Amino acid sequence: MASFRWNSKTTRAWIYQALVLIVVVSLVAWLLSNTLANMKARGIQSGFGFLFETAGFDIGESLIPFDSNEAYWKAFLVGLLNTLRVSITGIFLCTIFGVLIGVGRVSGNALARGLCYVYTEFFRNIPLLLQLLMWYILLVEVMPDPQEPLHFNEWFFLSKGGLAFPILSWETSWIPLWDLPYFVEGEILGGATLTPEFLAITTGLTLYTTAFVAEVVRGGIQSVSQGQVEAAQSLSLSPWQITRWVVLPQAMRVIIPPMTNQYLNLTKNSSLAVAIGYPDLVNISNTSLNQTGHAVECIAIVMLVYLTLSLITSVLMNAYNRRVAIKER
Repeated sequence: MASFRWNSKTTRAWIYQALVLIVVVSLVAWLLSNTLANMKARGIQSGFGFLFETAGFDIGESLIPFDSNEAYWKAFLVGLLNTLRVSITGIFLCTIFGVLIGVGRVSGNALARGLCYVYTEFFRNIPLLLQLLMWYILLVEVMPDPQEPLHFNEWFFLSKGGLAFPILSWETSWIPLWDLPYFVEGEILGGATLTPEFLAITTGLTLYTTAFVAEVVRGGIQSVSQGQVEAAQSLSLSPWQITRWVVLPQAMRVIIPPMTNQYLNLTKNSSLAVAIGYPDLVNISNTSLNQTGHAVECIAIVMLVYLTLSLITSVLMNAYNRRVAIKER
């Protein structure tokens, strides 16, 4: 029990942390109690019971079946799935493009290096909201009408109605077959279609975040000692082999932590989808808030979801960081 004496630094540290926690919890409880009391005095409804009431509105884009007779909780679920759809797609694409452009930023080819530099400076210095609006206007105003779509190899059709493309289908056979889109009498049938809203938010988030990921990758590569590269060159390794087997593995310990921040930023920036009408979690929350008046509850749900997504992302990236970290003996 000697370690719990007051003159022990460990004991004092635990006591101070406990006191801070008590103060924070008490403050939050007081704020919550005061807020609920004020809402009740003004006749404002509170509580999460509205989640089981009928939503009464349709959602234009959903990964699961939904209609206006469904409950609010399912509407929030649809919004969450749409947010995850954009975030996961954006993270996957910005990782690939960011690594390629980051490598290009330190390439020995002057043209490739210059083009990658222009890309990063252009996209990271224009506000994301403006980029989203630009892509959305391009897709819904500049693209041809659905009756006269652009087509590529008769497999892809692009118009104001979105992008139609082939997709694997198991509906008619145990063996997956290609379900191809085809154009008949001014209408595209078959395949799958991505809406202009999804294309705009995904494209904007991907291109914007790619610029920051590329800079993270560039910094990680330049952190590797030049002696490592020269040693690899002495073994007659090609530039690609040097990058793949020597530089990138060592650069990962520098790349992963700031890369986690970019993934978190992309997920949170997906909330800007409300500006172009994509039915993400924030969009659904705003609609529910306006219909029910449960502002505190709707905002609390959105905050909790984004906090949970951020924590999950951080845990996964920290686990991967520990895996790739250089082990010192």
